[in-house]
Amino acid sequence: MAVDELDTRILRLLLEQPRTSVREYARILKVARGTLQARLDRLERDGVITGTAPALSPAALGYPVLAFVHIEVTQGHLDDVGDALAAVPEIVEAFSITGGGDLLARVVARDNAHLEDLIQKLISLPGVVRTRTEVALRERVPHRLLPLVESIGRAARP
Repeated sequence: MAVDELDTRILRLLLEQPRTSVREYARILKVARGTLQARLDRLERDGVITGTAPALSPAALGYPVLAFVHIEVTQGHLDDVGDALAAVPEIVEAFSITGGGDLLARVVARDNAHLEDLIQKLISLPGVVRTRTEVALRERVPHRLLPLVESIGRAARP
């Protein structure tokens, strides 16, 4: 889907000021509210905008330990293990991957002992062959999309 300069400006505002009203966005962008709403609807329909939930901090919720767990799965059990991972609340993301392992899970824990318990739970799942865990020490680049959106916007300019 093509994202033009106005779309880029809209996305930038959504990322920088997520709690602003559509009316205020339209005023800032100097476009009609109907134009803005039509663009937002299209961006949602095309899957560019995928949600409006607030960003939450697992650390502030009592889960300061962040780890990435590579999971090797018995052939033919990828979907079963993926479904089992979805039932573990401390797994905040999981992806099928290439390379070392079949799945990569982002896991949060209360402390290292809790992380160990979670890993033991994962190892015991039917279809899991082995895991390899990497503990994050410090976030160096937080999850972000604004630089990508700005890059797309620069490329969209004539």
